[in-house]
Amino acid sequence: MPIRPENVLRYPPDWPAISLAIKQRAGWRCECMGECGRGTHPGRCPNVHEGEAYGTGSIVCLTTAHLDHTPENCDPANLRAMCQGCHLHYDAGHHAVTRAWTRARALADAGQLTVDVGAAATPVMPPTRPQTARAAPAPDAEQLPLLLDLPEHPEGTRP
Repeated sequence: MPIRPENVLRYPPDWPAISLAIKQRAGWRCECMGECGRGTHPGRCPNVHEGEAYGTGSIVCLTTAHLDHTPENCDPANLRAMCQGCHLHYDAGHHAVTRAWTRARALADAGQLTVDVGAAATPVMPPTRPQTARAAPAPDAEQLPLLLDLPEHPEGTRP
């Protein structure tokens, strides 16, 4: 994922080499084990860099995710190679918080007065989405109970 201009200085100068090492460690395959919360893959995500993404058919771009959302923390245990889909889903809560702060800052810069409502005004990271099993297929129409028992109309009449 591209680094936003305001965050460039938060990454170490050797970030490209660090990111490359993480992708090589992963064998150029997404390392997500479901923590992204998509609920679309049991176990490790099957997406491979520059391959076809499962479900969408788009070309996979492998990225390097900071598990704690802190660019300064480049400990290999905090970094995970993720396809763009898993990375975006993993960061969804973080993006929501960042978006709220950005909007609040823009309003303040435009002269909007703020009301201090204490802790209620502080954006909070939503919980990660749990990995869910796929729904069971719907039963055959013949197995469904008949909900309405309508009387039959005599010959020649219309309902």
